[in-house]
Amino acid sequence: MKVVILAGGFGTRILEESQYKPKPMVELGGKPILWHIMKLYSHYGFNDFIICAGYKQHVIKEYFADYFLHTSDITYDFTNGTNEMIVHQNNSERWRVTVVDTGLNTMTGGRLKRVRRYIGDESFMLTYGDGVCDVNIKELLQFHHSHGKIATLTSVIQKQQKGLLDIGEHGSVRSFREKNTNDGAAINAGFMVFQPEIFCYLKDDTTILETEPLERLAEESQLMSYQHSGFWQCMDTTREKDILERLWASGQAPWKVWGD
Repeated sequence: MKVVILAGGFGTRILEESQYKPKPMVELGGKPILWHIMKLYSHYGFNDFIICAGYKQHVIKEYFADYFLHTSDITYDFTNGTNEMIVHQNNSERWRVTVVDTGLNTMTGGRLKRVRRYIGDESFMLTYGDGVCDVNIKELLQFHHSHGKIATLTSVIQKQQKGLLDIGEHGSVRSFREKNTNDGAAINAGFMVFQPEIFCYLKDDTTILETEPLERLAEESQLMSYQHSGFWQCMDTTREKDILERLWASGQAPWKVWGD
């Protein structure tokens, strides 16, 4: 199953970093937050990624172009008048990464629509490239397959202002709406699972996944919530980045479910 990661936004609220690179490439402990997200999925056996790039998309492409080189021990042998490269130890991941330029100003639903040809007609997972979580991906998938609906999103209880959910019995999402400054409820934390029918809800580059598509799915009883009680944190601001950096430096980052 493929994993789609939305990584094309401008990241204007963390401009100190994003003026030089896309927000998903901002580092935590010397690695982009995008890497941390991919490591979570990889821990559960999902290694086929589609990155929806946009703003400064070349930075993401260059990172993966050099990834094998940067994670291996290399000898460069010039003794025979040639440039022979000998790889002694390869520590790179067993990933397949497709990086797609989905446009500079494309909205989230539009970005997803643009990568349909790389997904095919199968179910897939999707998340945002700026949030880490310790959600059990296999249990999330089991939940998704158990209810037979088009979409599942992971919800967490936070006081932050994200897409708001009204959750009924058995995890059924009764309504979905965008943030309100006075709200404090279950929020959409990403880590979604979709059936291919989701593409029927996506019109063009102006489609915002979190508005009309998810709202329609909720109205049609086709959107379910996997309620996660563990750790989740987005990285919208420098303050939030500092929180995540401190957790990583402590050696007790909750989202690090993989081994060394």
